[in-house]
Amino acid sequence: MFVFSTSRNPFLHAIISLLVFSGCSGPEQGVSENVFRYNESKGITSLDPAYARNQTNIWPVSQLFNGLVQLDDQLKVQPAIAKSWSISEDGREYTFTLRKGIKFHPSGYFVNQEERMVDAGDFVYSFERILNPEVASPGRWIFDYVDDQNGFAALNDTTLRICLDQPFPPFLSLLSMPYCSVVPEDIVDNPETEFSNRPVGTGPFMFKYWSPEEKLILVRNDEYFELDQNGDPLPYLDAVSISFIKDKQSEFLEFLKGDLDFISGVHPAYKDELLTRSGKLNPEYEDRIQLFTEPYLNTEYLGILQEPAGENDPILLDINIRKAINYGFDRSKMMKYLRNNLGYPATGGMIPPGLPGCIGPGEGYTYNPDLAREYIGRSEYADSYENVPIELTTTSDYLDLCEYIQFELGKIGLNVKISVMTGGAFRNMVANANLQFFRGSWIADYADAENYLALFYSGNFTPGGPNYTRFSSDRFDELYEKAIRTSDEQIRFELYSKMDSIVMHNAVVVPLYYDMVVRFVQTDVTGFNPNPMNNLLLKYVRKPGK
Repeated sequence: MFVFSTSRNPFLHAIISLLVFSGCSGPEQGVSENVFRYNESKGITSLDPAYARNQTNIWPVSQLFNGLVQLDDQLKVQPAIAKSWSISEDGREYTFTLRKGIKFHPSGYFVNQEERMVDAGDFVYSFERILNPEVASPGRWIFDYVDDQNGFAALNDTTLRICLDQPFPPFLSLLSMPYCSVVPEDIVDNPETEFSNRPVGTGPFMFKYWSPEEKLILVRNDEYFELDQNGDPLPYLDAVSISFIKDKQSEFLEFLKGDLDFISGVHPAYKDELLTRSGKLNPEYEDRIQLFTEPYLNTEYLGILQEPAGENDPILLDINIRKAINYGFDRSKMMKYLRNNLGYPATGGMIPPGLPGCIGPGEGYTYNPDLAREYIGRSEYADSYENVPIELTTTSDYLDLCEYIQFELGKIGLNVKISVMTGGAFRNMVANANLQFFRGSWIADYADAENYLALFYSGNFTPGGPNYTRFSSDRFDELYEKAIRTSDEQIRFELYSKMDSIVMHNAVVVPLYYDMVVRFVQTDVTGFNPNPMNNLLLKYVRKPGK
């Protein structure tokens, strides 16, 4: 259990004490209504931004740290610690001017002082730390285009220069990722601080308490640098309390009792209780709960390895069979009955709607069983396909979707078998190209369609990169390499569309649906809006009386 000193503010001291030593409900009610509570059923493994790989870690890290830039709700890059920047004409040199007077959170581990200002050298250290093999950060790839010799330089305390070895237009968006947060060298490199468990950042909230089996508590940073549009200081909340209830049904009950301020996503434990078949909030809860939805930069799909895997019959290496699968099931029906229409049938490509460069609805695959049978007839398996099993591997969370697809494809004669694996084993098999046909999803790491197209570039073959299908196309690679060197957005977006069309023409994947951010929120919470990246922006949230 990690327990540390509470705020010097007596009011916050009382809040923290009651939050720590009580459950989700009870004594803290009445002490302060200005505490935001949510549950993280999967737990949190680290509060170090170097390891902010998944959403469970990203959400709390985003409250504790800042980077040079940040994304607004429209996914436009906005200033954060950098107040301005310039990019050279050749697109290879970025120069950032930092705000003055930004403070790290107070810590007794700063040498001869309790507070310390951020300077450009802190960013040089933070970025070079991500590249350090000993740190083993999963975010090393974000600096793949940084020049090995002259990558990061502090020109003075408030000027930072980053040099790339070639132009990469999405780079500014990449810098908004939590991996790129600034951290203090004197704290991180001191083994006594246990930085991953008790972090020191610059964010709107400060670390206060963490028991991995109980809860995580963050408190307001009274010296946070950002102001709202009226010039009032952010954040508005006094504290954030994160519990770790593993059972989703129990989490739902805590939400209904008012002891959690929101729950995220559509889970079978409460889907049919809260939602109508059309995806609207159950009228029974309209006076108690707010439902917020937003298109989500997440594409759910089935991936098809483009080379033999193990002893499986190579039936999926036949493009006609792959196209038959794409035409062989009704995505709209799947969304209605299995997702309560919270999401969009993937009838375009891999790039989800909302990102420039996506191909339009209907330019991919729509339900057409007759055409599916026609493609089967064109294949080399025309006389034997019913006797050749096609093994689809998934995890239990997506078993219902895979069973639906299995049933629908059975109607056109395809013999689909489903194999269910645990999450860790499944990810390992996909990463090592050991699964021929697998359920996958790709959530955008940054707001540029290149993020999705990198999945099909031959230079990114797994396990060294994210090309899990090992698709290879000279034409695709040519367009990809041209796009990442092109600063003209319109030309780049046109190249993106051409690449997405190549992927669809080759039926490398079977797009299922484009996801939706879904949040169920208590009616007394304001300023808690969803966004296409599903980021958690608690600095704008208000509770009663604030």
